[in-house]
Amino acid sequence: MSALPPRSIAVVLGTRPELVKLTELIRLLGPAAHVVHTGQHYDEELSGRFLTDLGIPEPTYLTGIGGRPRALQISAALAQLDAVFAAEPPRAVVVQGDTNAALSGALAANARAIPLVHVEAGLRSHDRNMPEEHNRVLIDRLADVLCAATPENRDNLLAEGIPAGRIEVTGNTVVEAVRGQLPTSAQRFAELERLGVTSDAYVLATVHRPENTDDPVALRAVLTELASLAAELPVVLPLHPRTRGRIEAAGLAGLLDPLLVTPPLGYRTFLALAQHAALLVSDSGGVQEEVTVLGRPVVVVRNSTERPEAMPDFAELVVPGRELGEAARRRLASGEAGRARLASLPSPFGDGLASRRVVALLVGLVAASEACAAVA
Repeated sequence: MSALPPRSIAVVLGTRPELVKLTELIRLLGPAAHVVHTGQHYDEELSGRFLTDLGIPEPTYLTGIGGRPRALQISAALAQLDAVFAAEPPRAVVVQGDTNAALSGALAANARAIPLVHVEAGLRSHDRNMPEEHNRVLIDRLADVLCAATPENRDNLLAEGIPAGRIEVTGNTVVEAVRGQLPTSAQRFAELERLGVTSDAYVLATVHRPENTDDPVALRAVLTELASLAAELPVVLPLHPRTRGRIEAAGLAGLLDPLLVTPPLGYRTFLALAQHAALLVSDSGGVQEEVTVLGRPVVVVRNSTERPEAMPDFAELVVPGRELGEAARRRLASGEAGRARLASLPSPFGDGLASRRVVALLVGLVAASEACAAVA
């Protein structure tokens, strides 16, 4: 789709959600994309499988970043990105979301005066306890083109004094990610059969955010409510190794016994299970978006959310504890009629053309930058 020179657009990422949300953009960029993986989330079982499943071209890998404290992740990534950009200067840099990898890419681009495009700009939780909130605010201040997923995100940016000319409402790339990666009906039902669950008759849960996993009281509360739900219908819990470690360290492994615990899932497998779950329970930001494409309800277990567009139709925000179980049972009680209503609603995150709009903005940005350089 793009007429950009080979490897002229550096796409900096470092986590599985970024891989998912940037896959279509990378595909549309074709040879113009130079994918740089910081390794913020990298191991062969998780990120390695994602790269293969999503068809991402082999990235340039940074080293020594995953598993380190936030400040060290950012500083180590920044130093290595600066070297990459010095050796092979891109015409523009793309970052997505609010990760340490995205902030590192934004800072490295800014340091070398390389035009920066921020995909999924303008999200705000207004919760300063979230490291991601600081990251996204800083990236938005540095970006030359801010791709807001929704009009509400654009309003957030305007309220902070970002010039309107730098903001474009593109939609969220999650819509095309879900549509493009969702397995066929036959493949989805094969996954259900493999796990021994029935469509519309199980809960799919994910727990990974530090506010839930690093606080033993919160972790106990979440697992207790999931175990209680499991007495009524199966609860599938794909478990990240870090979360399992926290559960064992807190002496809570017994609460996993009633649950159908699986290893971490590839994205396509997760979507297959999400599409047929009667309910999702999650602390993931991405899941709040994905359910709006799949037409499924989610109970969001967090102190705050930066995705209010999913509320109140698709999502309900609760803190760990009894409120989780009450919200889950309320959503489950809506039954087939409730799921049909959600399935009839459009996603508030766009029409599935966000990646195409971002590529068009990149082409225009590079052309404008080269025109200014020619005049100078």
